Amino acid sequence: MSDNSLGLIKLRLSALGTIALVISASTLFFAIILSFVGIGLLGMVGFVVFFNIIQWLFAPKLINRMYKTKEVTKRDDPQLYGIVERLSRRMELKMPKVMEAKLPIANAFAYGSPLTGNLVAVTTGLRKELNEGEVESVIGHELGHLKNKDVQAMVFLSVLPSIFYFIGFSLMLSSMFRGGLGGRGSGGGAGGMIVIGLLSMIMYWLLTILILGYSRTREYYADRRSVMVVDDGGKKLRSALAKIVASSGRFKISKKDHGAMKFDGFKALFISDPDRSTRDEVSLHRAKLIYDEQLVNKIISRKLTFSDRLVELLSTHPNMVKRLRALQEL
Repeated sequence: MSDNSLGLIKLRLSALGTIALVISASTLFFAIILSFVGIGLLGMVGFVVFFNIIQWLFAPKLINRMYKTKEVTKRDDPQLYGIVERLSRRMELKMPKVMEAKLPIANAFAYGSPLTGNLVAVTTGLRKELNEGEVESVIGHELGHLKNKDVQAMVFLSVLPSIFYFIGFSLMLSSMFRGGLGGRGSGGGAGGMIVIGLLSMIMYWLLTILILGYSRTREYYADRRSVMVVDDGGKKLRSALAKIVASSGRFKISKKDHGAMKFDGFKALFISDPDRSTRDEVSLHRAKLIYDEQLVNKIISRKLTFSDRLVELLSTHPNMVKRLRALQEL
């Protein structure tokens, strides 16, 4: 068994462990809450689940409108279409729709729902900044997300923190008026409601941190998928990620564009967090950078600080230095 295959197995076990921890912790805490509050809470949980399902179903349409994406056919762009078609075949994945987003910043993302099917989008900035091989490695990464069903997994996991946040906020608000979701006899009065509400908010933050960790693991997993299906994929993806970081930091994003890019609900499946890319490039002191391996080595040689590790803890994507080092090991 190859080192790459062993790495995929380790990442998969890590991801499954995170999911198991999130589900078990959530189930335990729900049981505690239900014993205090009563059955009235079930209606609230049902509403949150229903809202998240609706959001998942229609999110691709919202993304298409936000990022001004359009479908690319084989006639429109045979090169881009051919890359997606070839890599989908190698990955044994049903070919997704190919989309182009009219964004000057270099990035790519995968998304989809039962209403739209799977889609993979590249920005106009990505095609401008990267060469064909690097674009291929980025697309391989995004197809890896689809192959791993990361879209569905992230939607599923995001429901749990949402429920706890809604519970905590509602209980603390109700306690201010000396009421409760389950009535007077169900929660031990306003004091009990405040305690449960605070515990719910704490649980929300703990689950959020766990899910962010899961998201970072999936990025490593998708990177490895790309390396497996793209010829010389490790080198191409390292170069692509380094260029994305550098170009994102140098690019002067307008207020209008930056507002769109900070739509946090969809950042998790970008190949690189646009906000984080800007910070990473700033840490390179805005030097005049050289592309390819010299640029990669410049980023990899950076020393990770405590601040870097703290920011990563609250990020959907791994620290770029760690990510490039992981690719270099492959």
